[in-house]
Amino acid sequence: MLNATWLETFATLCDVGHFTRAAVAMNMTQPGVSQHVKKLEAQLGQPLMTRDGKSFILTPAGEAVLAMARRRRAEESDLQGALQHDDPDRGQVSIACSGSLALLLYPRFMDLMARAPALSIILEAMPQPRILERVVAGRFDLGIVDHSPAHPRLEGQSAGQDELCLLLPAGAAPPRSFAELDALGFIAHPDGYAHADELLGANFPDAHPGADRLRERSFVNQIGQIPEPVLRGIGYTILPRSGVDAHPGRDRLQVMPLPVPVRHELWLIQRKNRSLPARTRRVRAVITEALAAL
Repeated sequence: MLNATWLETFATLCDVGHFTRAAVAMNMTQPGVSQHVKKLEAQLGQPLMTRDGKSFILTPAGEAVLAMARRRRAEESDLQGALQHDDPDRGQVSIACSGSLALLLYPRFMDLMARAPALSIILEAMPQPRILERVVAGRFDLGIVDHSPAHPRLEGQSAGQDELCLLLPAGAAPPRSFAELDALGFIAHPDGYAHADELLGANFPDAHPGADRLRERSFVNQIGQIPEPVLRGIGYTILPRSGVDAHPGRDRLQVMPLPVPVRHELWLIQRKNRSLPARTRRVRAVITEALAAL
């Protein structure tokens, strides 16, 4: 790799066309300028100029090196400009979260991208362990999980709570007992069994037999489709409020009131000590506002 200091001296010398003026421009001595050029020539193994007193004529190799030096200057100038102008409307931001939170957040992200055509937002729904793993690996800028991160390379802040909701069709009479609820049939989904054990176990401690023994009416693994059977009166399900509020049929659903609420903490996580660019800070603010409103 060419010595950057010698290369800049050579480029400045070519710009002013005179050893003495180059020395003044770079706050060096004239012998110092000559020494840098000689070292650069030695590094390249061929002469860069033919000297004529304090002036010179470039060799073909010198012309090629000067062109490269000027390209490097331009690239450095572009880089400095990019670093000084941290544009919140340009670049890519990636987020990993649960499926229900993805339903809540993506409409907000679409609004943001519509206002900023050069902004790209990548949102992927995945299980909690994969969220942690991929944020640690740097594959995602931000993640949302239900606990404070314990990994030494992660940091996070509590951003809100997501309440588990037992969903029934709007207008339906709430079941008066666990037996009546179970008779409706459970609309199961990948997270539904854990949700059922948490919510039903807390509110029907003596009657709930465990999620594996519920009367299962159907199973669906597409988060947006989980409430659909409930809308049609086929059964009941349990979802986080983020997935309920984001569903287009929200007005045709009701949340059954229960004496013991169950809420999950929401933590917004990132790599520890990472300085976030303006675009990521902007997206982070949108997420924080949405989670705080749950």
